[in-house]
Amino acid sequence: MKLIVGLGNPARIYTESRHNIGFSVIKALSKIYKIPLKKDNTFSLSGKGKLEGENLILALPLTFMNLSGIAVSALTKKYKIDLPRPSRAGRSLDNLLVVCDDLDLGFGVIKIRPSGSSGGHRGLGSIIDSLGSQGFPRLRVGIGRPLQARTDAASFVLSPFAKKEKEKIKELIENACDCCRVWVKKGITESMNIFNRRSK
Repeated sequence: MKLIVGLGNPARIYTESRHNIGFSVIKALSKIYKIPLKKDNTFSLSGKGKLEGENLILALPLTFMNLSGIAVSALTKKYKIDLPRPSRAGRSLDNLLVVCDDLDLGFGVIKIRPSGSSGGHRGLGSIIDSLGSQGFPRLRVGIGRPLQARTDAASFVLSPFAKKEKEKIKELIENACDCCRVWVKKGITESMNIFNRRSK
C-alpha cells in the first residue's frame, strides 16, 4: 500500500495559491486514476484505489499547512504505512510520499528525495515532528522566489501564480503526476534517476 499526501490549505481562498500546488497534484491524480476523495477520520480528504494495479491512497490534509503532521500521522496509523526498517533519520516510511511546494526551486522544476530536513517548509516540519522521523520521500514542486527582494515570502507563497506561470501550470502538474506514478510503480531510486536528471 502506497500513500501520497499533497500539502496545502483547505480554505477556498487558497485554492490557486502557490502554497497549494501539492493539493493540485493530488486532485489531478484523483481525476486520472478515478480515486474519489472524501472526508474521513484522519483530518483529511482521502480515497483508496488503484494505480496501474498498485494499491494507492491519496490524501489532502484539512488541518492547514502548518499542522499537516496531525493528518499525516493519523493516515499512516490508519493504513499502517510504517515500515519497521531502521533509518538514521528515525523510523522509515518508504511507502509515504509527500508532495509540496518549494521556494528554493525555480518555477516548474521538480525534485524527489527519499528523506531530509524540512528546509524551512512548515508543512514538512510539522510532519517530521509528528512522525518523529525525516525518513519519508518527498516530491518538491518548484514555485520560484519573488522577483522583488522585499516581497515577504509568506505573502508570496499564499498568492496566486502569475499569468505567464498559469500557462505552464498544467504541464507542471502533469510532470509531477508522472513522477508520482513512477514512484508507485518503480520506487524512489528510479523516480530520482528520471525526474531529478530531467530537472537539471
